[in-house]
Parts: sequence; structure tokens; C-alpha cells
Amino acid sequence: MSEKFKAMVISKQEDKFIREIKEKSIEELPEGDVLIKVHYSSLNFKDALSAIGNKGVTRNFPHTPGIDAAGIIQDSKDSTFKEGDEVLVTGFDLGMETDGGFGQFIRVPAEWVVKLPEGLSLRESMIFGTAGFTAGLSVFALAENNTTPEDGEVLVTGSTGGVGSMAIAILSQAGYDPVAVTGKKEKEDFLKELGAIRVISREEADDQSGKPMLKGVWGGAVDTVGGNILATAIKSTKYSGTVTTCGLTQSTEFTSSVFPFILRGVKLIGIDSVQLPMDRRLPVWDKLANEWKPDSFETLTNEIGLEEVSDNIDLILKGKLTGRTLINLWK
Repeated sequence: MSEKFKAMVISKQEDKFIREIKEKSIEELPEGDVLIKVHYSSLNFKDALSAIGNKGVTRNFPHTPGIDAAGIIQDSKDSTFKEGDEVLVTGFDLGMETDGGFGQFIRVPAEWVVKLPEGLSLRESMIFGTAGFTAGLSVFALAENNTTPEDGEVLVTGSTGGVGSMAIAILSQAGYDPVAVTGKKEKEDFLKELGAIRVISREEADDQSGKPMLKGVWGGAVDTVGGNILATAIKSTKYSGTVTTCGLTQSTEFTSSVFPFILRGVKLIGIDSVQLPMDRRLPVWDKLANEWKPDSFETLTNEIGLEEVSDNIDLILKGKLTGRTLINLWK
């Protein structure tokens, strides 16, 4: 196929990485089972890292980022899918070394593709995107490990970011009482509108006493930042509570004693949304499409076009974006 389409292309020129909106042809796409016309994508921190040449994300250039994509199948070599099916793709290698959702077409292996769940539009699926799916996995882990709304408040760190804001909205929809941690006091009303029952400062969630355990106040926690804030959440969680971790914006490291685990039975669950098998993905997407779909979707969302992506990459790298940035590929 020689059809032309638009895509953001990151090129390496000496030590600089240049972002441009270019015209590409479908025949330039990588080999794969399924060709998808992308209607929506979303902006994640990993996309921004890819765009600045972070070697932990992308090593080969020129490259089109975008770890999320939702659209309509144009052609499929796999009998699971047919032309016209509405689908979404998150995770795996999309947008890392495989050209991703910041292009109007993608071609991917069939095993990466999820049929759009009933109850969810293409647009809504990308308001969730990887951030919302990761938040959904975190809430799913709480429920799987018997941390219920009756166990008390659930701490959410990094609450104005994509995963954190989604976690607050999903937890609230699922009947939990989320407590938001943020360093952005001006975002308190925004967080309460999403469903936070109260908002606390980073300092309140970052214990510097060095004590191995603190009073158990949280039924559970969804951590997106790592570091000492994660350690504080662990030692502040009630008996048999669950803490999930999926981020590293404070630090990739944390220090904890074994006491919260052996005296309170606290559980620490790592959340990976990239290589997760399909049989684990589908139940979470089903929850997000139905009983966990927040009423506060539009509060979370800023919709942009492809031409605006570069400026928003700069903003997300500076920590200046709130909620979810939805990309309309045909805007």
C-alpha cells in the first residue's frame, strides 16, 4: 500500500533529537499482522523520553513514538480480526522500537491488539491509555489482594500525573476513599473533582524520621513515584493492606525494613502494563469499560492535535501537565 499519512518523526542529528511532523507511506511501516488506522493516541511520560532519545526506551532512529493507539482495522492477516473492527493497542513494543501511535497508521502483531470492549469508545479508551490501564491494574491488584473500601482510605501519590489522576477517579468510581498526595496546592479542587476525599502535601507523605514503622492509617496505597514516599506508604499501611508501585519520579530506589511485611502482613505489588499477558489485560479493560469508568472523564482530559504534541512533550518533561493529554490524530 502506498497511501500517505502524517506522523511525528524523531530524528537524531549528531547529539540532538529533532521532532517533525512528516508524511510517510504505509509501506514504510514495520511488518505485522494488523494494519490499523489510528484515530486517537495519548501522551505519556515514556513517549516524552522516547522523543528525547532516552536509550532505556528507544535506541533506533528515525522513530515515531506513541505507546498508545486506538483505531479501526484496515487489513488483517489474522482471523481474530477483520476490516472495520474497533481496537486498541497499549504496551508491548509499540512506540518504543516499533513505530507507534503518533502516526495516523500503525502495523503490529495480532497478539498486541485488544478488541474495543463494549461500553468504551475509541476516544474513551485513549483517555485511559497506558496511564489509565496502569491505574486500573493497580486498583485490580488491591481488589485481588482483598483490600476493600471498608479497609479505609487509599493513598495515591503523584496524584496530578496521568496514572495518579486516573487512579483517584477509578478508585472513587469503585467505591474507595482516595487521598491524593501532591506538591501542587493549586490543583486541590481538580483532585477533589476527580474523587479525592482529601488532599495532603508531599511533605506529609514523606516521613523523614527513620522509624521502621508508623501508625497504620491507609487501607492501601497506589504509588507512582517510588523513593522515600513509597517507603513511607508501606510503613503507614494498616494490617494486611496492599501497596502497589508503578513509577519512579521521586527515585528508582527506596529503603524499607521487613517489619511492615512480617508484623502487619503488608503486601507490595509491582505493576507492569507493558508485557502483561492478554488473559490478564482483558478483565481489567472490561472493568474500565463498565463499572470502573469514571464520570469525571472530561475533567481529566485535554485534547490536542498532532501538531501540538511537541509542545506538550516539553511540558510533560517539566512536570507541567495535569491529568490526561488525548491526541486526536485527524484533528
